[in-house]
Amino acid sequence: MALSADAPAWAGELALAYESGAHGQFVLYGNVGDRFPHQGRLIGLSALLDAELLSAFALVLRYDPGNGLSVQRASAAFQQWPGASAVASAREPRAAVELISRYLRYRANLSALGRGEVEAVAVIVRSADQLMPANRQGDFDTASLVSLVRDWAAEPPFTELPFASFLIADNLNDLHPQIAQHPRVARVRVPLPDAGVIKLALAQLQLDHPTAFAAADHDQTAQLLTGVSISALNSLVRRRSFQLRHQPDLRPLANADWIAAKKQMVETDAMGLVEFIDSTKTLEHYYAQEALKAFLRTDIKLWHEADLRALPMGYIFCGPVGTGKTYLVECLAGEAGVPVVKLKNFRDRWVGSSEGNLEKIFRLIHALGRCIVFIDEADQTLGKRASGDGDSGLSGRLYSMIAQEMSDTSNRGRLLWILASSRPDLIEVDLKRPGRIDVKIPLLPTTTQAESAALLNALLKRLDIAPGVAAMQELTLPLLLTPGAAEALAVKVYRTVASTQATPLAALKQSLLGYQPPVSPAALAFQMRIAIRETTDIAFVPESLRGLANDEGGGQ
Repeated sequence: MALSADAPAWAGELALAYESGAHGQFVLYGNVGDRFPHQGRLIGLSALLDAELLSAFALVLRYDPGNGLSVQRASAAFQQWPGASAVASAREPRAAVELISRYLRYRANLSALGRGEVEAVAVIVRSADQLMPANRQGDFDTASLVSLVRDWAAEPPFTELPFASFLIADNLNDLHPQIAQHPRVARVRVPLPDAGVIKLALAQLQLDHPTAFAAADHDQTAQLLTGVSISALNSLVRRRSFQLRHQPDLRPLANADWIAAKKQMVETDAMGLVEFIDSTKTLEHYYAQEALKAFLRTDIKLWHEADLRALPMGYIFCGPVGTGKTYLVECLAGEAGVPVVKLKNFRDRWVGSSEGNLEKIFRLIHALGRCIVFIDEADQTLGKRASGDGDSGLSGRLYSMIAQEMSDTSNRGRLLWILASSRPDLIEVDLKRPGRIDVKIPLLPTTTQAESAALLNALLKRLDIAPGVAAMQELTLPLLLTPGAAEALAVKVYRTVASTQATPLAALKQSLLGYQPPVSPAALAFQMRIAIRETTDIAFVPESLRGLANDEGGGQ
């Protein structure tokens, strides 16, 4: 397997495993449906395998559910074999596998008799996770097919021949575990393209569609586009090239266009499993204690300076509902200058699908480089170590995958995990331990008239009706005011000003008449106690609330 100079790193790992005799069967998973730059073209994975790894193989066969078995490159020996004529009719997976196995046994028998030259054979099986899915483990037809394919990896005569089989699957967890976890099967993850690969692809796309590009230097653009597939870039460039032929006033693609398109491309490639947030807000936009903002800014400074030893693996933002946990994540991301990947609902009803969805998410965040991984409502999303009776162990498997990813120390300084929850006590203790979540930060409502006035004034200022903190303190403002409750009150004040032409201060005074907090005081106090007890540093808690840490008030 002679590799070119620009062959991907995973191809080198695969070649080493085959040439050393360590493995003859490979599961390729991950970004397997993408295009790959190769010698002035953008080609698919099967073509890349053939060009980079299989040029010395005399016979290359290919199978996929749509087209059945086909000969990608035929050898004279195969053409002379009496069973070769059956290739065209081998559309069913078992028939195709049996035909391949029969030919390999035939070649092994000839070799044992000292007849015929040694012939290297390769088989590429696309959509292997559809042929041998994880959710069909009790099915006899699936089990028999798995047994036949597994023999290629572990049983003679297949292991004694120059024979390589490549099973291509989108997600490792979607493939039958007796294949995916077999010790004689090598698992090779095909990652999303890094900045270097994207730069090569952009250069090739510019040669093919020169009018679509505003600039020829792609270094900065490639850095901006990490986490995006080559196929998505290809589609965007082709679409813009076509539009420019029919709309001459439309401009070519510049960095601003790439940034604007990245969110949609990432979310499309991730099949709606994540929300991609590229924030322009900073901590200046977030109203909070200065001690908390100073702490976060120190961590961001360490991140920028690549001093990773003191950098936490992750945070929990905890506190009552409406305290702005999600908004703080956006502000922190804007301050750090990194994107946010917000996990959406990745749970699925089918066996193995939820695990496969997590694989896709992990693949994306590894490709993005520095980013924040945000899990909202973490107490509901992360699962439990002990699964319930009704989920067939799903929660436990998801818990294990997330816990393993969060504790990977190679992610320190590259991925920052942030969990948000109003009930952090319901998150498994192991997920909150140092090494996964190092810092727990309580976000709490206002405790004084001055704090309530400052929070309300900041929100009214966005609506251009801020009366000033000093003027507001003359009124009796509600305490334990959360940013969510304060925003609702600010909108009410704006509505009064707009509809009655009252002064902002008069409108606020009127809006406070009969004011009822949106969350009951009992629920608010309960969630505050939990957040304060979870905190890493009591300095994050206002002095007036520190006594709640020892308060044994009733539960919710």
